[in-house]
Amino acid sequence: MTIEGKTILITGGSSGIGLESAKQFLDEGARVIITGRNLDKLEAAKKLLPSVIIIKSDVENPDDSKVLFDTVVSLGGIDILYNNAGVGSPALNLGIKNEEILKNAIYEMNINYFGVLRLNNLFIDMLKSREESAIINTTSILSIVPALEEPTYSATKTALSFYTRTLRKNLEILGSKVKVFELLPPVVATEMTAQRKDKKMTPEQLVKELITAIKKDRYTIRVGDTKLLYIVSRFFPQLAFNLVNPKKIYQSLK
Repeated sequence: MTIEGKTILITGGSSGIGLESAKQFLDEGARVIITGRNLDKLEAAKKLLPSVIIIKSDVENPDDSKVLFDTVVSLGGIDILYNNAGVGSPALNLGIKNEEILKNAIYEMNINYFGVLRLNNLFIDMLKSREESAIINTTSILSIVPALEEPTYSATKTALSFYTRTLRKNLEILGSKVKVFELLPPVVATEMTAQRKDKKMTPEQLVKELITAIKKDRYTIRVGDTKLLYIVSRFFPQLAFNLVNPKKIYQSLK
């Protein structure tokens, strides 16, 4: 797929992977629109990347999503929709009664899963009308093996992974040229993972590999440790589970 000359909308684009994506897509010659809930962060991103277009929008909010769509139409539309926005909640033990479990699950599912479906539904006709277009969904290494410390996050990313694969096949059956990419990052050094002591990939390296894969039309993009975990999980599922959930984690859930 050619990136130069394309217009891309990146959700959650004011920091972390989204901001790095904006930078590298601009370097590739794309026109970049980013969204986020925090106007201060968006304005800071605009100072850093003056040519980027910023739109304050919350993917969890249906009204915001419709306004976002109308604004993008007024800007001439997009060729690539990059569903990057995502959230994670504090670890909770599912085996202990806790009113926060349902609250957090709804919050994460609304953003990580339903927010993606909502935007895809809004933009699909626009993307289908383009000569070359794409949807990029960010899932996770945890869509392969769940993390005990992040049960709902793992579930949302697994749901999104299955949806992404079926969306790709559905578009193929319909004869659509819209390309559907799935990015499966390992743990990446962002604000969301700041408290974690795991090995982390830099956003710069992650996005570099994403762009390389897009140019080669490689639709399933496993990066870093995700590649190894995928292979291990196929042949040694218990070992894969133990790698993601070492015994030291068990104590924190009691």
